[in-house]
Amino acid sequence: MRIVPAVDIRGGLCVNLVQGDYAQETVFSNDPVTQAVQWRDQGGELIHIVDLDGALEGRLCVREALESLTAAGVPFEVGGGIRAIETVQAVMDTGAARVILGTAAFTNPSLVEEAAKAYPEATVVGIDAKAGMVALHGWKTVTDTDAVAFARTMEQAGASRIIYTDILSDGMMKGPNIETTRAIAEAVTIPVTASGGVSTLDDIRNLRQLESAGVDEAIVGRALYLGAFTLGEAIQTAREG
Repeated sequence: MRIVPAVDIRGGLCVNLVQGDYAQETVFSNDPVTQAVQWRDQGGELIHIVDLDGALEGRLCVREALESLTAAGVPFEVGGGIRAIETVQAVMDTGAARVILGTAAFTNPSLVEEAAKAYPEATVVGIDAKAGMVALHGWKTVTDTDAVAFARTMEQAGASRIIYTDILSDGMMKGPNIETTRAIAEAVTIPVTASGGVSTLDDIRNLRQLESAGVDEAIVGRALYLGAFTLGEAIQTAREG
């Protein structure tokens, strides 16, 4: 299993939210690019970049930071506010390894199909869910669509991977939602990245039990910033077995 450190960017700062609540924001670094470089230097093979301003505004707000990451040799994926094929192209042009479609994948499934044709290995769908239901627009809107069923639909549309984020777990430091993550992974044949709630090394061990179902990555954010464990410890734990 691969550990993917998260760098959430808002207003040019590296921040973390609790359950996606913009009012519950903690600033962890004034320089997201430097933070991403540090994670890379500590063993991170891929950095998960979230454009929080983009998620609210529906446009790419971190282009300069992405270009700086590429110049620094940091491999990264990007999500947040990517709702048009032109934005997908712009993100990929910055040097991103993957582009993550969230709200747009739900509101405009044809965008996933179009992106997958242009970037078949790099088109990822982020499914954010609250109590099992898909949430949109920076988690502000909860739909009546089941996340598991939506995962199947996105695989059919051409997604190469699903990133599943459990909103009620995110930022809470109380562990990931193992049950729903497993259900998502078992519903599709493409790989799944688990996101939200990892707070201890035992949480990583628990997620490793889902590898046979197709969960091969775990995004870790707040726990690393709070020093619950080091990135090196997380990587080592993920490779145990």
